[in-house]
Amino acid sequence: MLSKIRNFSIIAHIDHGKSTLADRMLELAGTVEKRKMHDQVLDRMDLEQERGITIKMQPVCMHYRGYTLNLIDTPGHIDFSYEVSRALTAVEGVVLVVDATQGVQAQTFTVLHQAQELGLTIIPVVNKIDLPIARTKEVKEEVSALLQVPEESILEVSGKTGAGVEELLNAIIEHVPFPRETLIETGVLRALVFDFEYSLHRGVVIYVRVLDGTLARGDSLMLTATKERFQALEVGIFTPEQQASSELTAGSIGYIVTGIKQAGEARVGDTVVKEKHPLPPLPGYREPKPVVWASIYPESQDDFNVLKQALSRLHLSDAALTFEEESSGTLGRGFRCGFLGMLHLEIVTERLRREFSLSLIVATPTISYEIIWRDGHTETVYSPARFPEDKDVVEVREPWVSIRIITPPEYLGALVTLLYEHEAEVGETEGFGETRVSLAALLPLRELMRNFFDALKSVTSGYASLSYEYADERKADVVRLDILVAEELVPAFSRVVSRRRVQEEAERAVARLKEFLPPQLIVIKLQARALGRIIAAERIAALRKDVTGYLYGGDITRKMKLREKQKKGKKKMQKLGKVSIPHEVFLQMVKSGEH
Repeated sequence: MLSKIRNFSIIAHIDHGKSTLADRMLELAGTVEKRKMHDQVLDRMDLEQERGITIKMQPVCMHYRGYTLNLIDTPGHIDFSYEVSRALTAVEGVVLVVDATQGVQAQTFTVLHQAQELGLTIIPVVNKIDLPIARTKEVKEEVSALLQVPEESILEVSGKTGAGVEELLNAIIEHVPFPRETLIETGVLRALVFDFEYSLHRGVVIYVRVLDGTLARGDSLMLTATKERFQALEVGIFTPEQQASSELTAGSIGYIVTGIKQAGEARVGDTVVKEKHPLPPLPGYREPKPVVWASIYPESQDDFNVLKQALSRLHLSDAALTFEEESSGTLGRGFRCGFLGMLHLEIVTERLRREFSLSLIVATPTISYEIIWRDGHTETVYSPARFPEDKDVVEVREPWVSIRIITPPEYLGALVTLLYEHEAEVGETEGFGETRVSLAALLPLRELMRNFFDALKSVTSGYASLSYEYADERKADVVRLDILVAEELVPAFSRVVSRRRVQEEAERAVARLKEFLPPQLIVIKLQARALGRIIAAERIAALRKDVTGYLYGGDITRKMKLREKQKKGKKKMQKLGKVSIPHEVFLQMVKSGEH
C-alpha cells in the first residue's frame, strides 16, 4: 500500500555523523539484531570502516509503526557527489544533517541544491547535540537562514546517544510524501536502475526503485537502453543484507538478480520494463565527468590482464571510474583512468591493491587539456607524457571549477591571499549566522589539485570547508615538466605545471626524488627538463664498498691498486648500468606531486 511507504535519503557534509544516525534508526526500528549491530553498519567496505567515511551509497528497508521506511545512506565527500545524485532520484524526501559543532559546511550547500532541484521534501536536523562543544542554538540559526524555515522546525538529535531519533522517524512519516504511481494503466512495470553490483555466481544484480506496477521472481524483463532481455532470478529488499521476497510493488526499493554475465549490459539510469509491455525509458542521470586522470601500471607486466579484469569489476560498482589501455616505453602496458577527484583516485587504487592483490605504479595525477596545434587541429590530452612541446602549440585550454568556501569571517583576509596565489578569481561573499561567511570563486582545476585543500585548512586553522563543481574551459599558460633519471625520461614523473612556477616545481621535483630514490651502485643524475632545456638537477652518489677493509698492514700501493681497480669497475658499470626505481618511489612522488 503506497500510503504506508516512505522513501528518503540522508545527506550531509563529510563527518557530520549521518552513518551513526542511520545506526540509531536501524536500532530503533529493530531492523538489525543487537548481536549483529556495530558502528556504521551500512558502511560495508573495510575502507569505509577504517576511514570512518561513506564511499558507496547503501539502501536499507526498515519497518516502523506499520510503515515501510526505505533509507538510502549517501557519501558526504565532494568526490562522491555523483552517488548522492543517483540516490536522490529514487526518493521523495531527504534528512539534511548538520553537525552541531561544525555548523553549515560547503558540501551542505551542494547536496541541498541537488535535493531542491528535484523538489524533494527536506527535513533539517542538527546532530551531535550531546557534545560539550556543541553550538546547537547558533547552528540552528545558520540552518534556519539557509533554508528560510523557522528554527523550531529544525530537529535536534544525537546519533551517538539516540536522543531525538524517535522524533525524527515520526517527522519522516509525517512530512515525507508517500510515492505515487505515474501511470494510469495497471500491471505495467517501470523501475529506475540507480545502482548495481556484480556477482560471479549470480551475474549483475541491479538496484531499482519501482515507480509503476509490480515485478516478481520469474518475470521476463528488459533493460530499455541496451534492449537486454533477462528473467528475474530473484527479487528482494535490503535489510541491509539482500533478503529475497516474492515481489516488489510500486514505491518499493529493492534488487533484481538478472543472471546477466556480460559487463556493460546494465547501466545506471536505465529503465526496467516487462518484455510484454515495453514503455519509453524514464529520465536517467547525467553522465559523471572525470576531472582527474592518472595512468596506472602493474608493477609486473604479468599482472596486466589481472589489472584489466579488476578495473572492469570495479567499474561495475563505480560508474564514475573510466579507463582505457595505454603503453609506456618505460613502464610497459597500463591504463589511463579517470576519477572524480583525488580521494576517488586514492580509494580506487587502494581497492585494487586490497581486493585484487595487485602491486601498482600510479603516475602523477593530471587533468585534461584541450590543445590547439600549429597545424590547426584540436586534440584533448589526458596524459602529461603526451603533452606537446611549447613550440608546437598555438593555445592550451584547461577546465576551471566553481568553488564555494565556508569560513569564519576572521580568516577571510588570509583566504583571499591564498586564492590569488592559486590564480583564482574571487567572487562575492555572503554572510549567514554570526560565525559563518560563504565565499565564491573560480579556480583552475590544476590549482585545486596543487595542495589547495591542505593549504585552505592551514590558513583557516581547520575551520573552512570546500565544495566545487565544473564551470568551464579557459585559456591556460602551462608547460610540460619532464624528469630524467640517469638521462632517461620517466613518463610517470612528467607533469603539466604553470609557466610562472616551472622553475620552482622543477627544483622541488628533483629534490624530492633525491630524497625518495635509494642510492645504487652507480652515480644517478636527476634532471628536470622544460621549455627545451634542463632547468634543475641533483646527483645521488654511488654506493661504495671499502675494498681494502680486509687488508692488514703491508705497502700502501696494494690499497691503491685495489681502489684503482674498483674505480675502473665503477666507470664500466656507469656506462652499462640501469637504475632500478622501486614502486614505493612512484607512490611517494605521486603524493608529493599533490602539493
